[in-house]
Amino acid sequence: MAKTPKGSAGFDRDTIMLRQITFGSTISLANIAVHAMAMTMVIRAVRSTAAKWLSFPSLRLGTVMIATVAVLMAAHLCEIAIWSLAYAFVDATPEGAESLYFAFVNFTTLGYGDIVPVPRWRLLGPMTAMNGVLLFGWSTAVIFEVLSRTLLGTPK
Repeated sequence: MAKTPKGSAGFDRDTIMLRQITFGSTISLANIAVHAMAMTMVIRAVRSTAAKWLSFPSLRLGTVMIATVAVLMAAHLCEIAIWSLAYAFVDATPEGAESLYFAFVNFTTLGYGDIVPVPRWRLLGPMTAMNGVLLFGWSTAVIFEVLSRTLLGTPK
């Protein structure tokens, strides 16, 4: 039976990958918690805005959508910052690279390819992208739902 090749610190590849997946999953869960809190803020903002502008449907729609997207954008910026801090914590970005820029590129799945993580943390990039796709999808669903409910509540 063949032995598993050893990594840089004497760990085998499975251990190194498990460490990356565990760390990346923890950061992803933290971001899901941030997003869940943002959803609570969106619901409160929508209810508050809708109640204030009942007699002005167009103004209500615009205000609700701006409030919703502003809260979601702030949440995404916080989530990217969390990934940036995580990269800095484990020193996952190559020397001379900015962790915030690297987090933005991965979270948004832009994928310029100008920066790649250090080999011992190479799974964090794809995990960041997966987290970003899920959270952007969640945001898109919320925007659609808020728009639908706001339009349904608007008198014709």
